[in-house]
Amino acid sequence: MNYVLGRRSLWVFDFDGTLSPIVPDRNEARLHRECERMLRFLARSPWNRVAVLSSRTLDDVVSRVPVPGVFVGGASGLEWRLPGGHRIGPGAASEALLAARRQAVFPLFEEIGSVPGVEIEDKRWSVAIHYRNASPRSFRRRVSLLQRLRNRKGIKVFRGPEVVEVQMLGYGGKSAGVRRLCRITDWDPSRERIVYAGDDENDAVAIRWVLSKGGAGVVVGNRITVPHARHLEGPADLAREVRDLEEIAPERRPAEAGGGAA
Repeated sequence: MNYVLGRRSLWVFDFDGTLSPIVPDRNEARLHRECERMLRFLARSPWNRVAVLSSRTLDDVVSRVPVPGVFVGGASGLEWRLPGGHRIGPGAASEALLAARRQAVFPLFEEIGSVPGVEIEDKRWSVAIHYRNASPRSFRRRVSLLQRLRNRKGIKVFRGPEVVEVQMLGYGGKSAGVRRLCRITDWDPSRERIVYAGDDENDAVAIRWVLSKGGAGVVVGNRITVPHARHLEGPADLAREVRDLEEIAPERRPAEAGGGAA
């Protein structure tokens, strides 16, 4: 990958499958030790802004990222906790739309959840449909119900490892979350570098947007393929790649700091 870092870099990392290995019980997911060291290493530099962006609820992902100085995004970036602790939500209009959308769509979730072995994880702004434990005999029914879900207007459906992630607002998703982070931090992607790392379909959309702005993308694992992104095997490989990249980056001299601080 042609990493060419500018004066400042915005690093954005997915959590599950990227900073944490995929585990059978999602409640047991933990930040990989090497990735925690990497985040701390990046956050120490005044030239970096560092963010973790997850489809988990904000409180959930905050509890799993005990690293000071990091922007933490929940609900694919609809909600953010800033390094100082201040939180930013999507606003009253989005809350009202969410309530209406949930009322309209939840009967279908209940029908999908009645399939033996399928588990519905309600994350308020999104819903995860886990089918890891579903019987192969339910395959046709699952496919039919998920297709009905995909046909619903106003929502977004992303595939993950044995899970389908449903964004309850059509303008949600991690690509929108990264753009929102840029607005929050007054980050100009046309002048300042963004590096995004992720592992599923929701991340792939964000990676493609970052690449379109001249940034760099990293795919962790083998669940997605994004042209022109760097592909790495797992969280430990990501930590090593990022540390090596940052350590060999050209010297950032104070005289070059004309853009001001974020």
